[in-house]
Amino acid sequence: MSLTLAKDAPSQFSLIQTKGTLDWAYPGFILASTAAAMDKDVELFFTFYGLQCILKQTQHLKISPLGNPAMVIKSPKGPDWFKRMDWNKMLPGLVWGLPGASSLATWGFKQQLLAQGQVPLEELRELCLELGVKFTACQMSVDLMGYDSTDFMHGVDFAGAATYFANTPNTQSLLI
Repeated sequence: MSLTLAKDAPSQFSLIQTKGTLDWAYPGFILASTAAAMDKDVELFFTFYGLQCILKQTQHLKISPLGNPAMVIKSPKGPDWFKRMDWNKMLPGLVWGLPGASSLATWGFKQQLLAQGQVPLEELRELCLELGVKFTACQMSVDLMGYDSTDFMHGVDFAGAATYFANTPNTQSLLI
């Protein structure tokens, strides 16, 4: 099966980022940087927990397999048979609630990203900005969560949902 790109495809791409864990941060930034590299005007709108993705510091972002049975957890180290095992299917869910389990899963996730040639989240965010992706933080969520504009990385604008929807394409908004 081949994919044909429509010449009249919309030149704008809009994404609403609502999740704030490390594993949910990557898809939004990857989609945005790809669309921007394809000469689309791209805006990411960060609301509620998605605000975590654009804070100055992101070292606190983790992943948690707890309550996420679809998450594949594989070891980045060890013999091939060991690295092929999906630990989220092998271990009972209770294990992922133990102290340190989220940190271990986050470490493994980061190792897999590096092994696949992916860049750290901070570099991916900067790439998006260099490509002209517009970052907008939901002002209502910023106020609700008790943040200040100085808590966020450079290049972030602030606006409400009405302003976001008034300025984005009608046919192409994704919710992550």
